[in-house]
Amino acid sequence: MNDAAYPLRPVGRVESPLTDPATAPKQGDEGAPEAWLVFDEAYAPALDGLRAGADVLVLTWLDRAERDVLVVHPRGDRSRPETGVFAARSPHRPNPIGLHRVQVRQVDGVRVRVAGLEAVDGTPVLDLKPVLDGER
Repeated sequence: MNDAAYPLRPVGRVESPLTDPATAPKQGDEGAPEAWLVFDEAYAPALDGLRAGADVLVLTWLDRAERDVLVVHPRGDRSRPETGVFAARSPHRPNPIGLHRVQVRQVDGVRVRVAGLEAVDGTPVLDLKPVLDGER
């Protein structure tokens, strides 16, 4: 395989009351509180057109995840058989990119309040993309 580097630069960070990955909900629809995505001022123009009510996909870098994990028990449940991380939603994986479908509640300058984000406080935000009609 090609060992070329693909540098990523966070565009912002998560501000959330969730601070411990071990006690955070596993998915956003499992009781995740509202949180803020706080973008660097340099990316303010990229937020143009983003409105309350929009469903968006937030891509994060799960900076506290283990990167050498290839097999997990789904949802950490040891009674379930092990499966490869590419068939699971485990945060622990070779490239710990988080994918979160959230709803925008408010846009205030470079701060975007969202519902349904299970990422913990301080998690780097890599990108934000609109959900297209029919996507699930």
